[in-house]
Amino acid sequence: MSNLEFEPPKYARVVLELRRRIENGDYPPGSTLPSETQLVREFAVGRTTVVRALQMLQQDGWIEREHGRGSFVKGVPGTERGTRPGLAVLDQPETRDTVTVVEVGEAEPPPPVAAVLAGGTRAVMRRWVDTRDGVPSELVTCWFPPELAYGTDLSQAAPLPVGVRAHLRTVKGLRLDHITERLTARLPDADESKTLKIRKTEPVIGIVATVHDATDAALFVVEVVMPGAVHELEDVYQVTN
Repeated sequence: MSNLEFEPPKYARVVLELRRRIENGDYPPGSTLPSETQLVREFAVGRTTVVRALQMLQQDGWIEREHGRGSFVKGVPGTERGTRPGLAVLDQPETRDTVTVVEVGEAEPPPPVAAVLAGGTRAVMRRWVDTRDGVPSELVTCWFPPELAYGTDLSQAAPLPVGVRAHLRTVKGLRLDHITERLTARLPDADESKTLKIRKTEPVIGIVATVHDATDAALFVVEVVMPGAVHELEDVYQVTN
């Protein structure tokens, strides 16, 4: 085999170098990263490679990207990892162009969710679809105990202008402490197949994320279903000696 077969993806080099510059203070919090065109020239890679690197930095919490304005440095992220699907979806405003709210209301949660929610027979459910390049890429369903949803906009059909986490913090002063995730590979059910516009024989990645407070009490549950054909679970990270 050629040595080229063992080279890391090109975007990984861009990710690691930009992280290093942020950690070293070359790009302090609030500063603007070089434009995509400048990064393409500097790293001698294609625009697709640069865009993918910036997407990973955004998902990991290093930067924020604003359409038409550029990429802005947030700083070195803490222990929370934006690449964790359960956390990532909680920080997504539902008013984003790529998000469509498909169902909101009280419903009977599936048995695994009901068990987490202390066996509640009814829960407030919010379900939305996120798209990537016009193709459905995530089906997200949040299940809230009615007492938690009371006094919030979680039972309202209108899209939330901020993420669920920010909404709960603002309205109820609720701070999330940790999230446990269970990941499975499976076939979609009929509703998932229809909503994600995939065949029933196409595998999906299913994630059930339980959100806890500091006492380890379960607050609510997030289900994320991702078509296997359009998702790769990947990360780029440094190893300390």
